[in-house]
Amino acid sequence: MLIVKSAEFITSATKPGEYPKSEYPEIAFAGRSNVGKSSLINVLVNRKKLVRTSCTPGRTQLINFFAVNDRFVLVDLPGYGFAKAPLSVRKQWGPMVETYLSTRSNLRAVVLILDIRRQPSDYDLQMLDWLRSFDIQPIIVVTKCDKLSKNERASQSRLIVQTLCVDKDELTFFSAISREGTDGVWRRIERLIANDPAAVE
Repeated sequence: MLIVKSAEFITSATKPGEYPKSEYPEIAFAGRSNVGKSSLINVLVNRKKLVRTSCTPGRTQLINFFAVNDRFVLVDLPGYGFAKAPLSVRKQWGPMVETYLSTRSNLRAVVLILDIRRQPSDYDLQMLDWLRSFDIQPIIVVTKCDKLSKNERASQSRLIVQTLCVDKDELTFFSAISREGTDGVWRRIERLIANDPAAVE
């Protein structure tokens, strides 16, 4: 597993002119509000509060960039699909995220995060469609796996696979409590940046 020696906040942005001027490969994280995105990133970098979690889903509406090991960048995209977020905020989400996905040349993959207790939403399907249309590699991570029994987990896994039309081996199962899946997520990320000339040691 990749050893995280440093993880630092770079900047927040809403449009291309505000993105950091960096050639480092980027791995973005996307998912609906309250899916455990912040917790996943914090566990991956072994920091409790690198990414702040909010008690109010839909609160984070900026694209946040974090440098890891001075080698690559993790990008926290705004959570989507929270019905109680103001309409103006929900309208901003699509263009902001679509612009990032379609224009960021050093984006290598998007970690699409799903809650194992929920059927993938229309927003999740839209995100997966965007990734496919922009030829961006999806890394599908299913969170909160500690919340279900073994039988419930198997049933929900089948539902997710059928809804997304993907193979089960494309899913990485994760728990922020037990840290299950941490190595698996890093392995998928490392495969994508291992030979990237900008990801220098």
